[in-house]
Amino acid sequence: MTAHAGVPAVATSGGRVARDEVPRSAANRRFRRRWLRKLVLRFLVVLLVLVEVVPLLWLLSSSLKKEVEFSSRSVWALPESFHWQSYTAAWTTGQLGTYLRNSVIAVFPSLALIIVLSVAAGFALEVMRWRGRSFVLLIFLSGFMIPAQMILLPLFTIYYKAHLLNNLLSLIITYTAYGLPLSVFLMAGFYKAVPREMLEAAAIDGASIYRTFWQISLPMIRNAILTIALVQFFFLWNDLLFSLTFISSNKLRTVQTGLLNFVGQYGQTSWGPTFAAICITVFPTLAIYLVLNQKVMKGLTGGAVKG
Repeated sequence: MTAHAGVPAVATSGGRVARDEVPRSAANRRFRRRWLRKLVLRFLVVLLVLVEVVPLLWLLSSSLKKEVEFSSRSVWALPESFHWQSYTAAWTTGQLGTYLRNSVIAVFPSLALIIVLSVAAGFALEVMRWRGRSFVLLIFLSGFMIPAQMILLPLFTIYYKAHLLNNLLSLIITYTAYGLPLSVFLMAGFYKAVPREMLEAAAIDGASIYRTFWQISLPMIRNAILTIALVQFFFLWNDLLFSLTFISSNKLRTVQTGLLNFVGQYGQTSWGPTFAAICITVFPTLAIYLVLNQKVMKGLTGGAVKG
């Protein structure tokens, strides 16, 4: 075919044109699909952030409002000024400082016992070889199948006869016992990721089982310990069922039952202190998670290296 002046020559073969256009159109379709998937994913992420963050911002904004603003302005309106007196009222009049102290006394000893016992049990059940260890692990796992509601009445009866009602020791015992099954199960999984070669080399060098535990295996599961500690901390700190059942004295209430009582006492007339008390309860635990979440993720993935 002869090209006209000013018009470039093109191939006359229809097959060649088709072969050039098909890969290009397929690549365009793949590009559009990838772009659409990214767009949908970004939309879902933005929606999730809005659902999670907007209530927290609204809560913080409401805690800084004066009492008259709740009735005269929209619930979504920003505060006219920062009214910090609501936090003072929540801490003093609402006895929130007492409730926080009781939670610290009940939670942190329980957390220490859970970590110590689960680390030792996980090492014994996964690293050491002895008869009946699979059965013992099964007993720990059976704790998953016992709902908390089923043990409330037996525990209440036991604590009543032992004179442990209205005593923070009852919460420490319950928290430790109820937190152990999950912690032992997770710790046994983390110990599976510990290289057996290092433990065997320590044994060949003459290290005792205790030295192997303290100096070899324990430093390798630090992220796992932090993961279990953080998971159990959120469970214990936010507990309402056990503390509401075993503690009735206002001086011994933990932060969750105290907050429930605070809302019931002040929620009808003083919304500012109520929102301030919720902020004092929520934001510190949220800050702890934001600081430690990367190490927690490393701990969770580390326990999944070996099945």
